[in-house]
Amino acid sequence: MTDQPQHKTITGWRFKLFEVIFDYDTVAGKFFDVGLIITIVLSVLMVMLESVEAYHLAYDSWFVGLEWIFTIVFTLEYIARIISIGKPIHYVLSFYGIVDLLSLLPTYLALIFPPAFFLVDIRTIRLLRIFRILKLTRYMRASRVLGEAIRNSGAKIVVFLLVVLTIVVIAGTLMYLIEGEEHGFNNIPHSVYWAIVTLTTVGYGDIAPSTVLGQVVASIIMIMGYGVIAVPTGIVGMELSQVKKITSTTKMKACTNCALETHDKDAKFCKRCGFGLLT
Repeated sequence: MTDQPQHKTITGWRFKLFEVIFDYDTVAGKFFDVGLIITIVLSVLMVMLESVEAYHLAYDSWFVGLEWIFTIVFTLEYIARIISIGKPIHYVLSFYGIVDLLSLLPTYLALIFPPAFFLVDIRTIRLLRIFRILKLTRYMRASRVLGEAIRNSGAKIVVFLLVVLTIVVIAGTLMYLIEGEEHGFNNIPHSVYWAIVTLTTVGYGDIAPSTVLGQVVASIIMIMGYGVIAVPTGIVGMELSQVKKITSTTKMKACTNCALETHDKDAKFCKRCGFGLLT
């Protein structure tokens, strides 16, 4: 491998298309992003309005027409992304590639099932269009920082959740022994449910302790609930500050071969596929 970046996988109109789709700093790229964001928001809003029976009955034909317009736009975008990079499989199997596919499939799958027999199935499939909201994360650079912080915090959060699970199981068992079925704590799973609701400070109020000892235990769990809220926030916050330091040295520079977008400012080759980066 030489020190010179290799860019020969895509040329001509494919490279121009790549610049429009993946280069956020160009005028065309910005127009493309803004237009797609508006389209995504409108399509999600339409899905939400369509679930309102009054709107669905009054404007069904409009919803159908708009749905096909949005689907065609997203289909063209999906195809454009595939043909504008050197190795399309990297995009197809990526998180955003799967999200983009999920935003297309419901409309096409709905054509397969006859409406007279599979109305419920069609409605379920079409509701998957709400996944289009995930397409917005591609255009929110801050979401990348938050996502990286959450991934780095994963192990610590899992350990913390295991501790919380242990607490609620013990607390639920104690309340079952203290309160018993006569006070609404019918079994241990039901009592564990009460402990979870109490520890998370949700407090539905459908079950409540009646004995003095049960109320003491409940008070302790309530106080512990404040710590439960604070701990994961602190874990993610610490990782977030670390990720911000790292990302301050990165730049949104996409690989023309696999479309990976985050690289070091001085990087010459893609850290995923080793292909040369544009300078």
